Amino acid sequence: MNHIITVDKLSFSYKEGTKILDDVSLNIGQGELIAIVGSNGCGKSTLVKHFNGILVPNSGEVKVMGHLTTDVNNLLNIRKNIAMVFQNPDNQIVATIVEEDVAFALENLGTDPVKIKKCVYEALKMVDMYEYRHHATYKLSGGQKQRIAIACAISIMPKCIVFDEATSMLDPVGRQDILNLILKLSKQQNITVIFVTHFMEEACLADRLIVMGNGRIKLDSTPKRVFSKPDELVALGLELPKTTELCHKLRCNGLNNIDKTAITIEETAEILSEILKGNK
Repeated sequence: MNHIITVDKLSFSYKEGTKILDDVSLNIGQGELIAIVGSNGCGKSTLVKHFNGILVPNSGEVKVMGHLTTDVNNLLNIRKNIAMVFQNPDNQIVATIVEEDVAFALENLGTDPVKIKKCVYEALKMVDMYEYRHHATYKLSGGQKQRIAIACAISIMPKCIVFDEATSMLDPVGRQDILNLILKLSKQQNITVIFVTHFMEEACLADRLIVMGNGRIKLDSTPKRVFSKPDELVALGLELPKTTELCHKLRCNGLNNIDKTAITIEETAEILSEILKGNK
């Protein structure tokens, strides 16, 4: 697998001296769908801000497609390939009209005006916001603003999009809409997608789940394997998905044959059905 991002022995501290990241190493490949979870202050948001050079290591290194993020000459190319969508879309909106906002990054990159219009419209169609292209950005809902932020990221045709808790400020409907869009980008566009989340049900949908604690990577595997270690996750200050929590409690109450890798509602319902059939 070709690596889009390579992190090698990364350590980072803010000016006040507290070490946020401690000797972190990982590789991220083309087309991966990765969720990153961890308790508050564990370093997950700090980590992803290293992926496009917003932050640079105190020690160790981060490479994007082979280019060091510490070399300022590489930053333009790195940021063309690693787009970021943050928690609060209001902090990313720079124009008063939707299509002008989506065009902003392309204009800064010196893109041909004819190509800009095509890219903007294609990006807006992908996030189902084309009909709103002439609307005022300040009149949009939170979910619609987040869609515009995603359209901005898509418009530059990056290799990877990083979502840093991009659903945390939305209501359940808006959160599900954005999550569906994230999955669509991953599966249909072959874009590498990394999303930081504190919603464990969202993390279940990733192909790969990275769990952080105290500035280090504690677990890195499929969601099924990660959630098969509930005691370890609880010790790291994390909540379990409701499905995993239910199966864990059933096992703790004597049903030792419960499949501890069940994480979806469908899998859990099948387990409960088998228990009821067997009068257990």
